Amino acid sequence: MERCKPAVPLAGKYRLVDIPISNCINSEINRIFLLTQFNTASLHRHIQGTYHFDPFGGGFVDILSAEQTEKSADWYQGTADAVRRNLIHFRNFNHDLVLILSGDQLYKMDFREIVDAHIASGADVTISAIPFPVSKVEGLGLMRVADDLSITEFVEKPKDPAVIASLTLSEKIEQRLHSASGEKHCLASMGIYVFNRQVLADALDNTMTDFGKEVIPSLLGRKKLFAHIFEGYWEDIGTVKAFFEANLALAQPLPPFNFFDPVAPIYTQDRYLPASKINRCEVDNIVVGDGSIISNCRLKHCVFGIRSFVADGCDLEDVVLMGSDYYETDEQMAHNREVGRPHFGVGNNCKIRGAIIDKNARIGDNCVLIASGKLDGRYANGAVIVRDGVLLVPKGGIIPAGTVV
Repeated sequence: MERCKPAVPLAGKYRLVDIPISNCINSEINRIFLLTQFNTASLHRHIQGTYHFDPFGGGFVDILSAEQTEKSADWYQGTADAVRRNLIHFRNFNHDLVLILSGDQLYKMDFREIVDAHIASGADVTISAIPFPVSKVEGLGLMRVADDLSITEFVEKPKDPAVIASLTLSEKIEQRLHSASGEKHCLASMGIYVFNRQVLADALDNTMTDFGKEVIPSLLGRKKLFAHIFEGYWEDIGTVKAFFEANLALAQPLPPFNFFDPVAPIYTQDRYLPASKINRCEVDNIVVGDGSIISNCRLKHCVFGIRSFVADGCDLEDVVLMGSDYYETDEQMAHNREVGRPHFGVGNNCKIRGAIIDKNARIGDNCVLIASGKLDGRYANGAVIVRDGVLLVPKGGIIPAGTVV
C-alpha cells in the first residue's frame, strides 16, 4: 500500500477524506484537525491543495502527523492515543465540545443534529449509532440503550444469538425508526463521538489506546453516555470488498449516496481538467471522472477516475479504474513505445471483470483479467492480486500485453 485509506480515490474524482471534511463544512464546523500516521504523502498533498479558508472566518484543516516528543518517540497506538497526544494543540482554541470522526466511512450527516442532541440530553459523551436488523449485525460493536437513549452496555462484535437478542431495541424505540423492516434492530456504533471537553481530557488521562474497545466502555457507569440514532446511508470502507462495492454502487441509476445534493455538496480538489471524451461506446451505468478518454468500448457498471484512458475494443464490467496522476508528454509516450511499456490505463481489446485498477497502472493490449472463480493470492508473476474476491492491479503496476488471469 502506498497511501492511507482516507486518501483512496472515490467516485471518480474524490478522496475518501473529502467525506468527513465536507460533512463538517456543511455542518458549519470549520476548525478541523486531521490526525495522520502511515503512508500519508498523497493525503497531505490533497489536503494542502484543496482546503483553503479565508482569514476572517477562523477556519482551517490542520494536519497533525505522528511526531517524536520528549514524552513519546513511537507511532500512534490507536485512535484514543492519537487524540491524547494532540490535546495540547486543541487547547489553543476556545471550545466546549470535541467531535471525533473516522476517515474511512461513506455517509452524509449534519453534525449539528448530534451536537444539539448532546446538549439537550445533558450527556458527557454522545455516540452516533445506526440501527441494523439482527440478521446483519455480524462484526459490529453493539450497544444496549434505555428508552431515553442512555447507553447501559457495550458488546464488541457479539456472535452468540442470545447475547444479540438481549441487545435489541425496545418496542418504544423501534416505533420511532423510519426503517420498514419487520426484524428487530440493534444499535451499532459508527465510531462518531461528541465529548465534553473536560470529560475527554479526563477519559484520556491513562494509557488506553482505542475509543471503541477501551475508552468508551470504561466510562459506563461513571459518565452520562447517550446514543444518537442515524438512519441514513453509512458504509464503513475498511476492506477491499467494501470499497469495491461502495464505489460500484455509485454507478447505479439511484445510488445510495447522493453526490448531487445541492444543499450539502462534497468538496474536493479543483484540478482544472478538461471534460471527458467518450467516443462510440456502449455504456450502461458508469461514472467518469474529469479528463478521461474512452473509445469504442463496451462498459457496464464501472467507475472511472480522473485522467482514465481506455483504448479501442475493450469490454469492462464491474471495474473501478482509478485513472492517473498526470498526463504523459509526447516524449514520454515515445519512450514508452521504445521500451515496450504500455500507456497509462487499459490497452486495446482487453476484457476485465470484477477489478480495481489503481492509479497510474498500465495494462497492455489483449489482456484478460477476470476475478470470478479465483482464489485470493497473487497472479501473473505477482503483478495481479486477488483479495476478497476482487482482482487488484496495484498503483503503478504494469501488466504486459496478452496477460490472462
